[in-house]
This record gives sequence, structure tokens and C-alpha cells, in this order.
Amino acid sequence: MTPLWKTDSPAVAGMPLEAGRRHDVVIVGAGLTGLATALELVRAGMDVAIVERGGIGELASGSNTGKISLLQGTTLSSLRRHHPASLVQAYVEANRDGFEWVTSAADELGVATTERTAYTHAAGADGVAAVTEEYRAAREAGLDVRLADADELAAGPVRMTSAVALDRQRAIDPMSLLTALAGAFVAAGGRLHLHTAVSRVRVLPRARVDTDAGPLFADRVVLATGTPILDRGLSFAKVSGMRSACVSFDLEGAVPGGMYLSADSPTRSVRTVSAADGPAGRPQLIVGGAGHPVGRADSERAMLDELVAWARETFPIGAETHRWSAQDYTSHNLVPFIGAMPRSLGRVRFATGYAKWGLTNAPAAALRIASELRGEKSREKPTWMTVIGTRLTVPADLARGAVENAKVGAVAARGWADALTRSTPVPRPAEGAGTVARSHGLPVGVSTVGGETRAVSAVCPHLGGVLEWNDLECTWDCPLHASRFAPDGARLEGPASTGLRRLG
Repeated sequence: MTPLWKTDSPAVAGMPLEAGRRHDVVIVGAGLTGLATALELVRAGMDVAIVERGGIGELASGSNTGKISLLQGTTLSSLRRHHPASLVQAYVEANRDGFEWVTSAADELGVATTERTAYTHAAGADGVAAVTEEYRAAREAGLDVRLADADELAAGPVRMTSAVALDRQRAIDPMSLLTALAGAFVAAGGRLHLHTAVSRVRVLPRARVDTDAGPLFADRVVLATGTPILDRGLSFAKVSGMRSACVSFDLEGAVPGGMYLSADSPTRSVRTVSAADGPAGRPQLIVGGAGHPVGRADSERAMLDELVAWARETFPIGAETHRWSAQDYTSHNLVPFIGAMPRSLGRVRFATGYAKWGLTNAPAAALRIASELRGEKSREKPTWMTVIGTRLTVPADLARGAVENAKVGAVAARGWADALTRSTPVPRPAEGAGTVARSHGLPVGVSTVGGETRAVSAVCPHLGGVLEWNDLECTWDCPLHASRFAPDGARLEGPASTGLRRLG
């Protein structure tokens, strides 16, 4: 499950953490949000440190499809359906600034990109209506989109009866960008601490980040961790965690060079990869899909197998080269949360809810957070920062949140009920399999990976959800708020701040 982008990605060396050291800003997370924020701040003369549990681009930032686009499926029409035009326009302007930041940074740092046309397309009647609605919302918000003509539709790589198009978008190798940003940050005087896990963030008596290498102190802390690992403001209950998968193949025929995303269900994403915007070597095709709420799929492997079968029926492809998955979060009101964390005395900033469009939303979030930490006045900031920061919650937002949290409650109850029906000991799971059973009245997860059978607590340490086995990635996933754990119980991502208790 290694992304195509990480095949030949150069290793980035961090530096030892000096326990007890104080910085102006400590940033948790070395994805695009963390690196872009850090570079903005260190170039403004601040003393900045990044702390990352894994390596550069460990999670979503290093595992996306490399599309830098302001046409984002049906995002704008979904927003416009329940929000005023001013909010949709602010979202577009935020992403436009994010687009300009990331492409300018790529140009400055010598990271190659290719110019592409982005398409949101449809094959069936439902998709056609969605395409038309997206076109209207995008035009209203100031994007220079167009409806594809008959020749363009016929030339597409998949059946397209309708499509909205936006020219002059970009494709990139995201790991090349992240690696370059990390190098620029260190060269500017920043301190980069990789493979260092954060266990806790404190606000009083002063901001403090506890790690497995000792504490760091700061005037301000930025949580750039996908979803915040600090439970203040109930952020975990205001977003939904979604996983999706990608597969890359050797390309053995001609496929148009656009970036394609379907408006129909199931959602499919398609783009080619060339030596100019991906790892050097033979041409590739990336197909994405298999989206689902974390921990709520019957079989993640079956979903990916279906995606692979569709790709082989549709495109001139050869051998499969890589497969990978990533996780992102969508806010219930469909707009990213960016800014000060509630009840943190203004000492903690965070960003979440990019809804799979992090290559523009992440740098936009970095721009806003950096502006706040530099102390810039409201009149000095772009209008979108104020509009998004003061958006109102409308009834549709509340309804979506209520529905999602009702699902969470139902999943929690079902998980406990199911877990308590099977007692341990259970038969040794087959290689790559896992099962949940009951031991002393509590759910226990038993799995076999790499020939080793392990038992861990199957109760998420965040809010007590019963975990589900992910048969594609061999992980324990929480269906409540999307925390994930390795077979041995180590925390991988999500709002949980600790791993699982090991039982054997």
C-alpha cells in the first residue's frame, strides 16, 4: 500500500528534538498544511518547529492524486444549495489563493507541474443534472468554467454525456512538492522533528506539546493533523472521516491528459501521470474511487477489486504498479474549519475538513493561520478569510450534523451488540484477516498479519467505539470518528491520542 509518489521519493532527514526547548510556534504535522504554515512563519522571522509522528507527507498529503484544481467535483453546487452566493465565492477565492501559493511555491522550488483541463463529467441523467448545477454555481462564484462540446465529450477517456470543464489547472507529484517545502523550511532556519509522536497538547499554564522525546514549549501551537488531536470544541463531531483508494497502472495506449472526476455514483477519478508531473519512468494511469466512511465498509478489499476491474474494462492499461488509500474529513457544513481552537485561550490553531481537496485548501488554511499568528489586521487580510471565519450555521448544516451523529450512535450500538455475541477464544484468523470477539465482557480484536497473530483491545480509546477490521490495509478502524490503528495497536491517525491496549 505504498503510493506511486513515494516510490523514489528522497528521504528527508529531521533533527533531534531538544526536550524543553521553547519556540514561537510548534506545528504538529508535516503534511501540506503544516509545511506551508511553517514556511510562511519562518520566512517572517519566527522560530518554528515541526513535530511529525512519521515522515514527510505520511498521510493524505502524500497519498492523493496530485490534482491542483479549482473545479472540485460537485463541491460548489453542494455548497450553494444551502448557503449564500457570498460564501461560495469566498470558498473559491480561498482556493484560488491556495492554488496560487502552491503553484508559485512549486515554480520557486523547481518542482515540475503540467497544465491540465479539469472535468466534472456525467454519464447518466442524474449526473447530467449535477454537472449543470455545478456549472451554474461555478460561474456565479467567478470561475471561468465552460460546458464541454460534443467533440470534447466524445474524446474523453470514459463515457461522458455532459461535462463542465476548467482550463489551466495543474497536475503535480505531491511528494516532490512536500520534500521541497521541507527543505526550504529547514534552509530558512526551521527545526524539523520527524518520527516523533505527540501524546498530548496542553494550553495551561503555557502552550506545551508533549512528545515521546520530551516536551516542547511555544507561544502558539498549530495542529495540522487532518483532524485535531486535541478535543476542544468537539471538532471530531463536526466532521466525517472518509477513506478512498487509488490504483496506478502502466499505460499501454492513449488516454487524454485531462483530470477527470465523475458526478455520477460511484465516484471515479482519472488522470495520467507523465515524467513531468510524477516519478520518472514509464507513463502511468491513476484511477481513484472506493470512497466510504471510515470503518463502515463490509470489505475495503472488495471495493478496491471492483475499482480495478472497472479500470481494466475501461482503459488501455497493463500491469498494476501501486495501490494506496488516504483519509480526509468533510465538515457537516461543507466548509473547512480553520482558525483558533475553542477554549484554547487563542494559543492553538487548527484546520480540518478539506473534503479531499487539500492541495488548494491546505495552503489557503496556511495563509489564514499564518496571517493570524503574524498579527495582521482584518483590513490587511483578503475578504475570504473574514467571510469563511464568520460563516453562519444554517438549518441544512444542523440537519446534516444530526443525521451523521445519529449514524454514529447507531454504529456504536451495533458494534457493541455484535462484539458481545462471539466469545474468545476464536479460531486463528487467516493471513490478513481480523475478527472482534468478547473477552471478560469487552471487545477484543484478533488479527494475523505477516504470520503473527495479535490480540488488542477493540475499543477505541477516543470515545469507546468498537473497531472494525480493514481487510485492505490490515488496520483497526473506528466507525465513529475515524481513528485508525495498526495490528499491534499503534495509533495511525484520527482524533485518538493513544494506541490500543495490547493483549497478546
